[in-house]
Amino acid sequence: MGKTISAGITGLIFGLGLTIAEMTNPAKVLAFLDLFGNWDPSLALVMGAAFLVTLAGYRLSWLRKQPVFAEQFQIPGNRQIDSRLAIGALLFGIGWGLAGLCPGPAIAALGFGGTKALMFIAAVVAGVLAYDLTALKPKTAG
Repeated sequence: MGKTISAGITGLIFGLGLTIAEMTNPAKVLAFLDLFGNWDPSLALVMGAAFLVTLAGYRLSWLRKQPVFAEQFQIPGNRQIDSRLAIGALLFGIGWGLAGLCPGPAIAALGFGGTKALMFIAAVVAGVLAYDLTALKPKTAG
């Protein structure tokens, strides 16, 4: 129960931060990405602040022997930068540049009824389903 409440509060704070920082406004994000036009550098401050908060959070987390709501820390086993990761990052960046949204801000934007956000989330879900239907799955032992 504590894990669910903690996740809900964290998601609420995250969404509120995205909204206050205007990361849910595609025009603001696209102006940030337009380096040679009407560039708006204000989101660089948002990203810098997010980096510092994340850095502090990880430093504090690693001082603990285990997480508050789990038996152990979940650390990804694969730390390789491979073609799948690079292609995924490239597609993410292209989508962010075209739509001015990424999944977190799009979900937060749903809170105030953004049609563009709803279409974006539908496209993300369609992409995930298409990947699940077509991607080669790693072989499992068994």
